[in-house]
Amino acid sequence: MSKTKNSTKPINNGMQIPKIIIVLGHTLQAISHSLATLYAIKLFKTPFKFKTPLAEKTMENNTKKKIVSIPEINKEIMVYTYGNSKKKVLLVHGWSGRGTQLFSIANKLVENGYMTISFDAPAHGKSKGKSTMMPEFISCILQLEKEFGPFEIAIGHSLGAMAVLNSIKKGLNVKKAITIGAGDIITDIIINFIEKIDLKPIIVQKMKIYYLKKFNFDIDTLSASVAAKQVKIPILVIHDNNDKEVSVNCAYNIDKNLENGETFITNNLGHTRILKDKTVVQRVLEFILQNDQSSN
Repeated sequence: MSKTKNSTKPINNGMQIPKIIIVLGHTLQAISHSLATLYAIKLFKTPFKFKTPLAEKTMENNTKKKIVSIPEINKEIMVYTYGNSKKKVLLVHGWSGRGTQLFSIANKLVENGYMTISFDAPAHGKSKGKSTMMPEFISCILQLEKEFGPFEIAIGHSLGAMAVLNSIKKGLNVKKAITIGAGDIITDIIINFIEKIDLKPIIVQKMKIYYLKKFNFDIDTLSASVAAKQVKIPILVIHDNNDKEVSVNCAYNIDKNLENGETFITNNLGHTRILKDKTVVQRVLEFILQNDQSSN
């Protein structure tokens, strides 16, 4: 059993993993790799829920809220409608995020004559539940297109960006899309997660076997760069060189596999601050307005 040198370790969103979580993982691993695998799977699909920060309150207070059923996964989610326009943009938050997390981008879009539709994914924000995975994000996106679409643009952050590309692959009909801080290869994400909770590499392979049996397909087919190969519309790939949660290499790999992609790489903004940066928000708007005849 490996020793825990620190009381906490950083988790994906910058939080610290309590020592008890790591110690329990070590204990289960010493007893059985199968038990440790089930433990890791439970942690992997359980997001943290946070109160809505004050900075997001303006957007939250000015949205129309509606609980929407997602029949494919038998769950309900909170949906936010912001603004009033026929030109609709879908916003998709990342892991442990909220439907109002992309508020800076939403504000700028509403100012420029767009409406945004966003949502709290299952087990996130005001939506019920304790666990979820990216396939459920995709189910939510496709259901919201049926109820609130058509959308002109889709914008996703982190896991939400991966879900956007996979949704387009599965038929989401948008003119353009934007990914911000998108992850890429699912196996790499699992490897990173297992390293952070200090379990042995064999747990990665056991998790992949578990998901293969559960979904009946290799979860690496959900990797962003794999989905990108089937995306034909213009895509703007935004990422920060100093993103400590998701390597900027993911952006380059995604862009390499896109037919019509371009990258916008920033510096010193990290994984979440990038969502509020004025230069990034302006670049998002410029990309959306480019060749948009209705904006003239």
